[in-house]
Amino acid sequence: MHTAEHHLTHLIVHTLTKDAGAPARLVLRDAPCALDGAALRLVERLCAQYESRSAKGFGRFEEGEEAFPLARWLRAHVIDDTLDFVALSHQFAERVRAIADEEELEDGGHLVMARIREGSGEGGADCLWAAVLGEAAGVSISGALELRDCSHVDFAALHAAGRIDLTGWRRGDERYLGFLRGRGKGGAWFKRVLGCSDVMVALQETKKLVATLDRFVDTEGLAPATRDAVLERAHDYLDTLGEAGAPVVFEELAREVFPEQPARLDALLRAEETKIAPGFVPNRRAIRPLVRFSASAENWKLEFERSGLHSGAVHYDRATDTLVLSGVPDYLKRMLEEGGGD
Repeated sequence: MHTAEHHLTHLIVHTLTKDAGAPARLVLRDAPCALDGAALRLVERLCAQYESRSAKGFGRFEEGEEAFPLARWLRAHVIDDTLDFVALSHQFAERVRAIADEEELEDGGHLVMARIREGSGEGGADCLWAAVLGEAAGVSISGALELRDCSHVDFAALHAAGRIDLTGWRRGDERYLGFLRGRGKGGAWFKRVLGCSDVMVALQETKKLVATLDRFVDTEGLAPATRDAVLERAHDYLDTLGEAGAPVVFEELAREVFPEQPARLDALLRAEETKIAPGFVPNRRAIRPLVRFSASAENWKLEFERSGLHSGAVHYDRATDTLVLSGVPDYLKRMLEEGGGD
C-alpha cells in the first residue's frame, strides 16, 4: 500500500482485555491483517495522531536484553530472519500483558503493530510501530436509514504508542526509539514495554530551539521592541521549565511566547527541517542568548542585554566596527581613569 509518506508492509491487531481486579487477557490474531484501504487508514490516523502529540520521549534500547527482550526479538525478525512478523507480535503482546498486570493498569484496548516504510529513496526509514488503542461508542446509519449503536477506534484517546526506526537502529544511531510520554502511568509503562532508555541531549536541543526562535522573530518582521519582548518571554518561560525540570511542549511554548498567532510558531517548531526533538528539559545556560549577547577577544570580554541595542545603551557602528557603551557606572570610570584610560 502506497501513499505519499507511508508504505505499509505488515499489520496485525490483537486485543488486551483488562477488567478491574482481574489479570489481563489476550485475544491473539493468528495471521496478518489484509493490507487494504481500512488498514492504510488505520495506520495513517495512528501516525498522524502520534506526530501531533508533542509530549514524546526519545532514546535507544536498554542494554540488558534479558530484562528488555524487544531488541533481541527484533534482531531475530529483521536481521536473522528467524522470527516472522506474527510470532514477533505474539511475543510483544505477551510482554504487554505481563507489564499491564505488573503496573496494575485499569484499561485494555486493541494492540496494533505495524511495519511501515516512511519516505522513499536513501532518506527513507523502515519503522516498527506499536500502540494500544481504545474504543469509543458511536452511532451509525444503515442503508435503510436506521440508527444503530456501534463502536470505533478512538485515536484521540491514544495514550500508549511507540515508533522504532529500524533503519537508524541498524545504522547505530544514538536515538532511534520514540514513545508518547502520556500522563500518569500512560507513558511510563509502555516505555518499559519497549525497553527504552531515554537519550536526550538537552544542550544540543536547547541551542537548536534558541536558533529557531531567533529565526522566527526575524522572519516575522517584528518591530525591535516587540522582537525583544517575544524573546524575553521565551527566555523566562524556558528558564522556569529548566528550573522545574519540566520538558518543553511546543504547543504550550508557542502560546506563551507568541499569543497573537501561536499556530505560526508551533508549526515552525514542529517542522521537519527544524529537527528539534520535543520533550527535553531546557538547558538554562543555553537560553541566555535569547536576552543577552556575550563575546570576547584577546584583550576584552563583554556581555550586555539584547534590549540595550534598542534603548541606546549599546550602539554598534558598522562603518568603524566599534561598540559604544553609554551610562558607564562610576566604579568603572574610576578604574578606567586609574588604569590610564582617556
